[in-house]
Amino acid sequence: MNYRSVAELNRGARRLSYDIPRGVDLVVGIPRSGLLAANLLCLNLDVPMTDVEGLCEGRILQTGHRYDGEASFDDVERVLVVDDSVDSGRQMRETKAQLAKENLDFDIEYAAVYVSSKGHQFVDYWVDVVDKPRVFEWNVMHHPMLQFSCVDIDGILCRDPTREENDDGPRYREFLQTVEPRVVPTETIGWLVTCRLEKYREETEAWLNEHGVEYENLVMMDHPSKEARQRAGNHAEYKANVYQNTNTKLFIESSPRQAEVICERSKQPVLCYESNELMKPGCVDRIHNKSTDYVTQFSEDPVAFSLKASKYVLSESYYRMSRTIQTHFGK
Repeated sequence: MNYRSVAELNRGARRLSYDIPRGVDLVVGIPRSGLLAANLLCLNLDVPMTDVEGLCEGRILQTGHRYDGEASFDDVERVLVVDDSVDSGRQMRETKAQLAKENLDFDIEYAAVYVSSKGHQFVDYWVDVVDKPRVFEWNVMHHPMLQFSCVDIDGILCRDPTREENDDGPRYREFLQTVEPRVVPTETIGWLVTCRLEKYREETEAWLNEHGVEYENLVMMDHPSKEARQRAGNHAEYKANVYQNTNTKLFIESSPRQAEVICERSKQPVLCYESNELMKPGCVDRIHNKSTDYVTQFSEDPVAFSLKASKYVLSESYYRMSRTIQTHFGK
């Protein structure tokens, strides 16, 4: 599973701005996700932006006071059409065909931040190859991948209950019935996997139906009470077991701690919604082992470990500064 966050998209847009030859007069975003990539790119290039229809109709989006150039088509000669990603190339081919019919008097080039191993043939510029299976932060809750995923409820579809609300009684039932949704996915979820107790299935199903959350399966913990669930203390293990037995491809979990355990136990990728991090089997183990090693080193000799850590930070800072100078001013 490959995953990219909005922060990584921003870094990719910055890299794309370095790779594109100077002289782009207008950035054009392909709706919808391409508008996000185009917005980040036009800010890095400091040029105006529009969408595909705007290019055909001769209109440019408002640039605000920080842009000092002319926000008009009078001086536009070179146009860059941008999408966030290109896989099969269908959308990019359709866009090219649409613009060809317009007979526009511009030099038009095409770019994407991410391409598949075959998608690069449809663009002139790209940053990274990201093959399937893949999901992006900006569309993960509206992606067909949800049909093959396990998704937590509290902390994702809605907020977690407060300590006062979580009384395993009337206040909790009120929470289940009245809490506002945070996100309503536009694709059907294969498996909703929650630590809510089975005795609250009626309220949970009613809330999901009320807010238009479509799903195929709802798995809930089968304990008689909140106290019994807490005594069992196996929230993450229970989720990992469901994950392993559903033949799904991704688990979207709200809690970083539970996400780590689910990933460790299931040996499958877990997207932590709170930390916006895709955890992969093996990576979690390596991080845990390295962290344990660091704790051991610190406990055995705190002074030596602190000096070693300081030298590492300084060396990394010097390396990054050197690379920056080389990039901008040459060797």
